[in-house]
Amino acid sequence: QVQLVESGGGLVQAGGSLRLSCAASGRIFGLYAMGWFRRAPGKERELVAAINWSGGSTSYANSVEGRFIISRDNAKNTVYLQMNSLKPEDTAVYYCASRPRAGISATDTEYDYWGQGTQVTITS
Repeated sequence: QVQLVESGGGLVQAGGSLRLSCAASGRIFGLYAMGWFRRAPGKERELVAAINWSGGSTSYANSVEGRFIISRDNAKNTVYLQMNSLKPEDTAVYYCASRPRAGISATDTEYDYWGQGTQVTITS
């Protein structure tokens, strides 16, 4: 059984930064792609960023490109999301997810394990 545990969410003023972490256990972390998704109130879940098995390939939503950075440390079984220049529209519950493939996907149905989510709230 794969477990994903997010941490690092919180309440921040616009323009600030947060770093989310997702610790994984239960399968060989370094073989699989990971993603960060978010769901804002009244909106569909959307991909924020994804990273392939090695960290050599990443993908971002247009809305966060240039502000967020996804990275991973396979030795620590952890994926990170550094969020800078935060905006009120970034307010959402953020989820990390594991894909049973090495490559990136933007489709949430291609991820088979999910964390419980961490709330990120940005005030103006």
